[in-house]
Amino acid sequence: MSAQTRDVIPLREATRAWFAISLQTFGGPAGQIAVMQRTLVEEKRWIGQQRFLFALSYCTLLPGPEAQQLATYVGWLLNGVRGALVAGILFILPGVVALLVLSGVYVAYGDTTVVEALFLGLAPAVIAIVVQAVIRVGRKGLSHPALVGLALAAFLSLTLFAVPFPVVVAAAAFIGWLLGRAIPDLTAPKGTAVDDGPPPLIPDDALHAERPSGRRSAMILVTGLVLWATPVALAALAFGRSSIFVDQGVFFSGAAVVTFGGAYAVLAYVAQQAVQVYGWLAPGEMVRGLALAETTPGPLVMVVQFVAFVGAFRAPGDLNPWVAATIAALLTTWVTFVPCFLFILLGAPYVERLRGNRALATALTGITAAVVGVIANLAIYFALHTLFGDTRRITTGPFSFETPVLDSVQWAALAITGLGCALIFWRGWSVLRTLGACALAGVVIGLFDAVM
Repeated sequence: MSAQTRDVIPLREATRAWFAISLQTFGGPAGQIAVMQRTLVEEKRWIGQQRFLFALSYCTLLPGPEAQQLATYVGWLLNGVRGALVAGILFILPGVVALLVLSGVYVAYGDTTVVEALFLGLAPAVIAIVVQAVIRVGRKGLSHPALVGLALAAFLSLTLFAVPFPVVVAAAAFIGWLLGRAIPDLTAPKGTAVDDGPPPLIPDDALHAERPSGRRSAMILVTGLVLWATPVALAALAFGRSSIFVDQGVFFSGAAVVTFGGAYAVLAYVAQQAVQVYGWLAPGEMVRGLALAETTPGPLVMVVQFVAFVGAFRAPGDLNPWVAATIAALLTTWVTFVPCFLFILLGAPYVERLRGNRALATALTGITAAVVGVIANLAIYFALHTLFGDTRRITTGPFSFETPVLDSVQWAALAITGLGCALIFWRGWSVLRTLGACALAGVVIGLFDAVM
């Protein structure tokens, strides 16, 4: 294999490209990866198709938003550590700014007629979007009856037995590994299209010039851990260990390392903890936060910024609520995404050694299957708290689950959910277009009710 130079293209040119990509990253990871595929592989020819897919496979293996990590990885291939930082930061920057503004609008005007009517349409649309995610991930990950059973087991573990999300992920990885040993074709590779365009700047067989070493790995690990932990430590010194900033920093740091399967998978865990344990949000507000995140560019896991903003605004301690909310949102964003850079910069030089590693592939297959059940659990959670005004928890022996109070059904929300499903599954509309149509329907219904 040939070794590539540190800067494949000028950093300034790469920066312009990454900024342009960052403004198009709507619609979740599938849309984000498609934008990078079109720009980097097909149009600019900076990286080969197989190299791009291999990088994507590595990023899928990691916890965290795979699209943002893929951008960081390709940035490292093009321009080393500087390129990784530029690509990864620009990928999330527009979303950070947009969601910070929208979170402020929500806490300031969320109880006004117009904003309530807007969320009347957005929240039901999210149910349809999450159902679509279940189907998409299921088609990709449930290629064998054993994996269907694993997905069902993950769903029941979360829904009926309240098994912690990290335990489900770890068990799924182990079961996937066992299934891989028993079923040889569990992870049979899928064929890819032949790339017959001009030769890319980074060929499919290229290796990065930065070789792995223990010294380099130790330096990146120590630097990354210090950068990750320092803001939380400073918050503890400034505001005390019991402050909301420390609680959020510690909680979202932990969530960042168990976000296998993308944002939808971890949101069930975040929603449960943020609502039931910490009381940062009301149950229905998690759906609203995800709706806002769906309308902004960048990773959907950015919804954690909304959770932190609203929670700190309502419990600011001795600070001004707006100052507390802004600090919490930025701190949460920091602890959520610093690990993404750490994982890529630490593991990228070693990633070629993962090529063809069957044990890792089968563990990932198990996690992917379980993620289908996790996202299905999230869909149930959102549906209960959007379509019904009241729910009650029933506990019988080892079983514990929420059920709706049937006479509290929200008919307008149910109708808009049906509209969202029709637009996505029947008409084939995009996520952003569906959100717009459902938001408009919510505004019309909400204002009509206000007038009547």
